[in-house]
Amino acid sequence: MQDFKLTFQKEDGIDPLKSFREAFNFPKDANGKDIIYLCGNSLGLQPKQAKEDIDFEMARWATLAVEGHFDGPTNWIDYHYALKEPMAAIVGAMPDEVTIMNTLTVNLHLMMTAFYHPSATKYKILIDHSAFPSDRYAVDSFLQSKGIKDGLLILEADKGALVSNESIQNTFAKHGHEIAMVILGGVNYFSGQFYDLAFMRAITLEHQCILGLDLAHAVGNVPVNLHNNGIDFAVWCTYKYLNGGPGSLAGMFLHEQHFDNAALTPLRGWWGQDRKERFLMEETFKPMKGAEAYQISNQPIFSLVPLNASLNLHSIAGIEALRQKSIALTSYLESLILALNDDRISIITPQAVDRRGAQLSIRIKGGNRTIFDQLRSKGVLGDWRNPDVIRLSPAPIYNNFEDVYQAVQALGEVLQELN
Repeated sequence: MQDFKLTFQKEDGIDPLKSFREAFNFPKDANGKDIIYLCGNSLGLQPKQAKEDIDFEMARWATLAVEGHFDGPTNWIDYHYALKEPMAAIVGAMPDEVTIMNTLTVNLHLMMTAFYHPSATKYKILIDHSAFPSDRYAVDSFLQSKGIKDGLLILEADKGALVSNESIQNTFAKHGHEIAMVILGGVNYFSGQFYDLAFMRAITLEHQCILGLDLAHAVGNVPVNLHNNGIDFAVWCTYKYLNGGPGSLAGMFLHEQHFDNAALTPLRGWWGQDRKERFLMEETFKPMKGAEAYQISNQPIFSLVPLNASLNLHSIAGIEALRQKSIALTSYLESLILALNDDRISIITPQAVDRRGAQLSIRIKGGNRTIFDQLRSKGVLGDWRNPDVIRLSPAPIYNNFEDVYQAVQALGEVLQELN
């Protein structure tokens, strides 16, 4: 593996994003050494700036109380506006098309409520193969609330854990006349497959379907170009690759073509009211422009603060640079795994770099969680998915090539010990 070691030394030396690593706190092992953290697809690391910023807002709460809503450059009424432009840049949107509110599944329910208008024959919702369970629960329960018992349709895989464009075409050829809405993971959480969003938009337009995306495993590591791709709506969490903290507030996108769409039926709340009239307490609802009209409640400031700290870093790095590093990291990871030459291992994530996000899902034949636990004991923290998959997810903003090298070295040792 000497050549691979030289590779990580060279790549880490020339990495234009290497300085960002120092902006994050890494968990430590019992000896105080940084854990090799490849679990950004579950929870991103804490930006060091977050604690200082939280302490600052805590002090404002202590000294200003309610007046903190209106006082100073970080007044709480306007706090979320500082996050709109960097968030819009990450997802390829205009600032008015995005807002930060609630959590992902709550936002998904809100958007389905606004967009779902079934007919007697066109009423089904198509969801991703191996959709994240929360998405399936949300869609299932939403359809049940509408009294629809046969409305859930699954986009089945045809290549192992993957879904080809041909399979998607076949699904629409057979069911397109029945599909009212598609809820697709931009990057499938289990396989790591990054869907061709332009292709999905074209085929859903052809069949007159609403296209909504769950970008939980895509946002912050792949460019999704929501505006130019014409996506109807999207939702995402911010605690994975965006490092907003556990359970942090989620994002929502509404394409500008729907800003004045009278056919939509959104739920309303006080914080969606025109900001200039919000505190007049009028009975008539006058919506904000764009995505902010869908806000129901005021945002929890102490959840926005760490996300703001992270988005500042992402803005400096830029999504295109992060994507290029991510491709290099996962390609290096793939090469190292293949070099183990162990027939118990297969990579279920697509080989084509433009069709995968910042993760490789590794299936270990006959494997069980013991392998994952032994890897963890060697200081490598990835993510286990039943029955036999380990997801390794190098986050481009803080992981480096040495992390990847050391992780696969440890995996090789675990597999040897099992012989």
